Amino acid sequence: MGRYDDPDDPGDINHLQALMSALSATIGMGNISGVAVAIVMGGPGALFWMWVSAIVGMSTKFFTCTLAIMYRGTDSMGREQGGPMYWIREGLGKRWKPLAWFFCVAAVFGALPLFQANQLTQIIRDVMLVPHGFVSADHHLLSDFISGIIISGIVSLVIFGGIRRIGQVAERLVPFMIVAYILSVVYIIFVHFSEIPYYINLIITDAFSGKAVAGGTLGSVIVTGIRRAAFSNEAGIGTAPMVHGAAKTKEPVREGLVAMLGPSIDTIIVCTMTAMAILMTGVWKTTNADGVTLTLRAFQDTMPTIGSYVLVISVATFSLSTLFTYSYYGTKSLGFLIGAEHQHWYNYFYVASIIFGSVASLTAAISFIDGMFAMMAIPTVVTSVMLSHKVRTAMKDYFARMREMDLISSRIK
Repeated sequence: MGRYDDPDDPGDINHLQALMSALSATIGMGNISGVAVAIVMGGPGALFWMWVSAIVGMSTKFFTCTLAIMYRGTDSMGREQGGPMYWIREGLGKRWKPLAWFFCVAAVFGALPLFQANQLTQIIRDVMLVPHGFVSADHHLLSDFISGIIISGIVSLVIFGGIRRIGQVAERLVPFMIVAYILSVVYIIFVHFSEIPYYINLIITDAFSGKAVAGGTLGSVIVTGIRRAAFSNEAGIGTAPMVHGAAKTKEPVREGLVAMLGPSIDTIIVCTMTAMAILMTGVWKTTNADGVTLTLRAFQDTMPTIGSYVLVISVATFSLSTLFTYSYYGTKSLGFLIGAEHQHWYNYFYVASIIFGSVASLTAAISFIDGMFAMMAIPTVVTSVMLSHKVRTAMKDYFARMREMDLISSRIK
């Protein structure tokens, strides 16, 4: 919250802005439509494996975001930067630089907003356009294209301002969107309160059987849960360390601790609430809808009058906040590859991809992003393990100093 911030510390944004910027990327469509995709593809048990992945992910976030501060490097314009490519170069040496390039190439494409643009366009179409007769459910390519152009225009107003503007917008937008969405889902859960024990039991039992989804196997349930959790909280992927690496601090461990809040808020809290809303309303059994449309059915089932509009506002806020931060990831990655003086060109490519994502199919968007995330995770995880002993040493030193300060403080009192 800023209590320990020093304005003279290196970096571009404060701890809160770093966390909110990271959350603006992670708390997005992965929490609304990604959970729905997980339930459709892996059944209720997929949520259990999302929990497991998030618990492991909290540790992963601590190590990677600590490394992002510990091994901050300078770009070609002399500005301090953090992220997997910099800790590989600064922490492992130049001979490992090809692994940093590999990460950046995957990140340039993995940061494209295909999934977010696709799902935002879909919810606009399902709630605003089709019900009011502007387009038909089967012929909507032109309307999706127009929606994509409008979305790209809104995103352009923020992303061309750089990380400072992204951080400022995220600091104001993210807390509001989390509270508004959670209150809506809490209402849905409250209406079906008596069914909570049954569905908690179903989630746990199905996690080890895979019987709740047609043709499901234990392996498919586990893989689906881990994939969707990785997309949701990005732990181990390497994107969040880029924005945490911009935090104003000289204490790497402190930023690592702040980053641990991400998976807990994102997956343990927000994803669980979305899943419970979908499961408890029964829409996962009664409709063939997928992605954000399935979540929409849950909102409509419990809040027939305003449910659709509540979700539209939530989806718009979640999607746009994610779109803002993802552009930063791709920009930094391209800057590492071709020079920071040329990285701004990525934003033009990024804005154009929003239009493409708006008219692409959901399956194509998910498959492409999953592939890029998997490629990004390889160098991130491998190098984090190689440098983990450095983090452990810094962690012991940090906590020893904190205990000493507490002891001194208690003596003074």
